[in-house]
Amino acid sequence: MAQPSQQTAAAAALTGPEKLAAVTSLMDKLAEDLVSISLLPHQRDSALEELKIYSRDPRDADPIFTKKGIETLARHAFNSPSSTTSRNAMRILCNALLLKQETRQMLVDLGYEAKLCDKLKSDNRDDEFLVSRIIFLTTYGTTVNLTELIDKHHLADAINKNLERHAKQRSATSSATDPMEDMALSQTLQLLFNITHYCNDRVSSFTAAIPHIVTVLCKGSFPTQRPLDPPTNALVNALLNLEIGSKDIRSSLYPQNDPNVLANRLIDLLSRSMTAYKNEELDSSVTPLIGVIRAIHEHAPEEVKNFIRSRLLPTEADRSQVLGRTDSLPSWLLKNSTNPLAPQLRETISNLFFDMSDKDASKFVENVGYGFASGFLFNRNLPIPQNASEAFSTAQGGPNRPINPITGQFLDSERHPEGPEMTQEEKEREAERLFVLFERLRANGVISAENPVRTAVQEGRFEELPDDYEEDLD
Repeated sequence: MAQPSQQTAAAAALTGPEKLAAVTSLMDKLAEDLVSISLLPHQRDSALEELKIYSRDPRDADPIFTKKGIETLARHAFNSPSSTTSRNAMRILCNALLLKQETRQMLVDLGYEAKLCDKLKSDNRDDEFLVSRIIFLTTYGTTVNLTELIDKHHLADAINKNLERHAKQRSATSSATDPMEDMALSQTLQLLFNITHYCNDRVSSFTAAIPHIVTVLCKGSFPTQRPLDPPTNALVNALLNLEIGSKDIRSSLYPQNDPNVLANRLIDLLSRSMTAYKNEELDSSVTPLIGVIRAIHEHAPEEVKNFIRSRLLPTEADRSQVLGRTDSLPSWLLKNSTNPLAPQLRETISNLFFDMSDKDASKFVENVGYGFASGFLFNRNLPIPQNASEAFSTAQGGPNRPINPITGQFLDSERHPEGPEMTQEEKEREAERLFVLFERLRANGVISAENPVRTAVQEGRFEELPDDYEEDLD
């Protein structure tokens, strides 16, 4: 008999009619085995191992993706007394559900919800990963009843228990010794996110998971290339839909011995993300993290709110230049609050800054400058503060140094033009150039407003001066 590695290599090399014949033969054997046991355990597992290779590419593997094929695999997955057979069959099901959307409804129609949820209670990371992935995939494009899975089959209890196991493991050792630990954790968290997204009337069933997620997030050490690679991103995303404001878990978010621990961890991830992601990646990667920071800030005690604001609002060093010009985290946030390539991120950042300003428009302008605040206030029909154009000295920079309300920079740090002032002739040429440019933009349909110079002439507010005019300099 061929060794597993040789068998795997041979299976991977098959294509076309030869592959289809092999898949058909294996599926027939597995189906017959369910009617009358005809395979020894090692033969059954060997057949499933080979079939797993074929299931990675749907071409020339049609029997796997039929209703009969899915039923055959499901019966071996959920009825077999052998954990090895069960897991081998579930791996093929995972491939099938991922590659062919129609197979998801086929599985749902078979009614294995109770057995799936029961198998998820197993204290085994392979089972946790495979079952979570199967249920996760059925949340897309099927009629699966998530409410029934939670209420009748105790799906939330199984997920919460698995996350508790991960938290205990991370409390004992910060890094996983088995790669399947992190894979199972990520898949469980992805399942949790989808359930709380599609079945938000049962979100409270997962509140008990929050302390476990926080423990893993704060104590876990993951060998990732970028700060928000799996499973860290899944830990952050899972918190998005949960009831962060619940009083039952407040001590887990803000522990008495170190109330800033979670906020500090999240802000550290954000700081490390500044240079790790391209503009096109920011919406999907960083926006959820800022959303969670915003939720933690919203429900935090005053001490934690002050800590978050001290890390994210512009500092005295930031105000030595026009806001958004330094390399600090607050400057990075400000720059991305107007990033046209990351609309979700810029919206979330602006909301966070507004929250950190106690949702007060005047404080908001003081904290970020009118230049960054104006668009946000306008889009929400919030009135512009009457003192928005006046210098102030009550923001983060300190009470003794007035601040430019538009740029947010200290007035005494502003640079002024060193060259000579424009002559009257230069001013006239510049005005004429702007007039012509305005007319071109209006003619091309770029803008629809009336040229203000033309309007002034028509209303008699424009005075043409004689050539020998000299400005009174007194």
